[in-house]
Amino acid sequence: MASKQVTKFHRYTVQPTGIYKWINRLLALDPQRSTGIPMNPQFRNPPPGANDPLAYDDPVTIPAADIADNPYWKRDSRRRYPQVSTVTQADAVALLEVGNSVAPKQELIGEAGTKQLVAAQEEGLKGLSVAFGRNKELVKDVLGPGGMPPLPSGMHLNKTGVAEYKLEPEQSYGPGYPCRTFS
Repeated sequence: MASKQVTKFHRYTVQPTGIYKWINRLLALDPQRSTGIPMNPQFRNPPPGANDPLAYDDPVTIPAADIADNPYWKRDSRRRYPQVSTVTQADAVALLEVGNSVAPKQELIGEAGTKQLVAAQEEGLKGLSVAFGRNKELVKDVLGPGGMPPLPSGMHLNKTGVAEYKLEPEQSYGPGYPCRTFS
């Protein structure tokens, strides 16, 4: 026959002693229940909450604590924020009239070239509509075939403007699969 092991529980709360132990056993609904007062083996001095919060000074580290010259987006190394670039109408007119360094429309040489660039940007300040009204050839550079506006992304289009999708046989259902075609 197996013997019963009796385990004695160690309490981590203060229990009443003396006459108060007797009163606790007499009046308590459950005398074995904990009192809820934790044992505190050491005396804490100063006790928690005794320090004046206004007496504490934060250590200041210059220049990191200077919020005016140290915004969050500069010191945040976990994220790499995109560098925003804008193209104004003046820039667009200058690119359409003169071109850029990769695809120049006109040969810009020396001082005459810089004057031509400045003149194109000054004309661009008036807007794209003024530039299109003055020079009809600029519209042909912007519009696609048939006078249609350009598509947002031409990465998957061939020269005729039709999408090229090449599906492998294992990526498709095959010709035997019943499907509806929308045309």
